[in-house]
Order: sequence, then structure tokens, then C-alpha cells
Amino acid sequence: MSASRTEDRTAPRPAGTSPWLPVAPCTPASCARHTGAARPPLRAALRLLAGCAWVLLGVVCAAPVRLLPRGPRMWLLRYWARGIPRAFGVRVTVRVHPYARGTGGGELVVANHISWLDIPLVAAVLPGRMLAKTEVRDWPLLGRLAGFGSTLFIDRDRLRALPGAVGTVAAALRSGSRVVVFPEGSTWCGRGRGGPFRPAVFQAAIDAEVCVRPVRITYGTRGAAAFVGDDPLTASLWRVVRAAGLTAEVSVLPSIPARAYASVSAHGEPGRRELARAARAAVLGSDRTTTRRTATTARTGTTARTAVTARTAVTARGAAKAATPSPAPTALPVPIQAPAAATTSAARRSPPQTAVASDRANRPSASVHH
Repeated sequence: MSASRTEDRTAPRPAGTSPWLPVAPCTPASCARHTGAARPPLRAALRLLAGCAWVLLGVVCAAPVRLLPRGPRMWLLRYWARGIPRAFGVRVTVRVHPYARGTGGGELVVANHISWLDIPLVAAVLPGRMLAKTEVRDWPLLGRLAGFGSTLFIDRDRLRALPGAVGTVAAALRSGSRVVVFPEGSTWCGRGRGGPFRPAVFQAAIDAEVCVRPVRITYGTRGAAAFVGDDPLTASLWRVVRAAGLTAEVSVLPSIPARAYASVSAHGEPGRRELARAARAAVLGSDRTTTRRTATTARTGTTARTAVTARTAVTARGAAKAATPSPAPTALPVPIQAPAAATTSAARRSPPQTAVASDRANRPSASVHH
């Protein structure tokens, strides 16, 4: 059986787990292993010490950093988050889609979930308020760090608390905050298609009328980075530092306007379910334009802007031609006009070139290695 089909099947649910909580079929024995080049134990131990020291530095500095203005605080958060995978020996590449420019206000960032490394990877590119389970608050060191980072906690064991959690996330989005969510609800090893995106948090984006920002996370050596099932954190840390040449790639994709999914879909389903499927398709790479609705809107807007620009150019040329007086016999010779076909071709090419030259957001961003 292929890895993709293995991940898509229903996994055995551990005893005492709520029946509505997501459970991945990935296990440490079958998924979380590294078979490539490995660092010597001594070098791996030094990497482990460096990574833990960098995390501890963030915990110690979290309280005074909160007193800084938002700009310096976000810069320090990105710098610290960027240093975590580097300290553990992971090489990171960030790719930003040409049309993935920021909205300037609140947005819901959704990403696939493979490893504990996903959190600093997203924070290094799109820092925001994380949505985490309440158990994280009791974790040593990391729980305190999550509290300093204004993390939004959700009680996953109480289904009745879900509407209140959705309202809390919507309120944070309305206030202009960026909220980061892993809607699969559990970590998957990354070998297959992963799990479905839970639609509840997408309702918060619809209520707040903000955009959803899909983010795709991939690892070059997926087994080494995977943190699944009952895998202890210490075992995962050691597996990461032992894996030589471990790479991670973060792809920031175009945003999806949640307002377009406010109504019920043609299939009679709530818009949040359709929005969740559209975001998952973008993360999986199965929909190159994020959603068919977004792509149609973009094409319509581009066509309208091109037509308006062309009409404006023709009108301006006609007005200039009418306002230009006839040359006197002693005047310098007038340059010969280009043929009509060439003029039409140039006019057809001119608006897109002008639009691209004046819109820096349309230019692809270079990959950032750190």
C-alpha cells in the first residue's frame, strides 16, 4: 500500500480520546525515522545543546521584549524564531508567491503540520498569535513562552467550548492580529496528503471578514523531522540533530478572501467547509491558483484594468493628436508613423508592461536561505 493511502485511512483511536478529535495513522516506528547521512554523536550533541540554549534564551528574554513597541518586538521574534532551526542544524528556504503580498490587517495563517519545527518556521516568516491546546500552557519552559507570546488556547476535549474559541479567534482577527493555526489538529509525517482541515477555525475568518493565508511546509528528509503519535520530544530532538543535511522549505501562498465563502455553497454545505477545502488544496499544491473563485476574480480584475488602461491610452492619444497644430511648411519634417498593425501591437503590449513595472508586488521574491 502506498504511503499516501496509508495516511488517508482511519487510524486506531487511543483509549480515552474524544471521538471527534483528529488522529493520524502515522507512528514513530513506521514514519519517524532517518535513513540518510548522520552526524557523529559528538557533533549532534553540540547541536542539541546549541538549540536548547537558543530556546532558553527566548524564554528568559520574553518578558522584557513584551515591553518594546510592536515593530522591534516583531523583528526580535522573527530573528529568534529563525535561529531555532539553524541552531538545530536545519537549513531553511523561504519561497513567497509573486502575488502573496500582505493584506495589512488581520489574517488567518493556516499550514500543514508535520513537526514541532513548524512553529518556529512559520513564526520566522509570518509571526502572529498561535492557536494551541490548553495542555501546552502546562509544559515546562515552552508553556511560559507560549503565554508571553499571546497564544490563544483552546480546550479540545470540550466540544461545547468550540463556539467560544471561534469567537475568541474572530475577535483577535478583527483587532488586526495575525492568528496562526494548524487546522489538521494533529501532526502527520508528511509522506502523504495529510489530514483534512477542520472547518471550525475558518468560521472565525468568515465572521471577521479577513483573508486566509495558506502556508506549505515541506522537509527534505521527512522522516527525520516528523513528530507523530506518542513519539517523545527528546527522541524527536535527537533525530533532528543527527540528520545531516536536513532541509525545510516554507512556501507562502496567495491569500483567500474568506468573505467570498460567507454564504452556503451550492452543495448545501456551510461556507467554512468549502473554505477549508480550498485552503487545503492550496497547501497540497493541487490548486495552482488557490481557489477557482479567487482565480476567476483575479482574471476578471486584470482584464478590466487592462481594458480601462487601453481605453485611457487611446483617448489620450486622440486628444493629443487633435490638440497638435498642423506643422508649417518651414517646420522640421514629422517622423514617419509606424504601420497600423505595429501600433496596435504596441498598444496591446503596453498596458501589461506598464502594470508590471509599476507594481512591485507582482515580481517574484527571491528565495531566502538562512
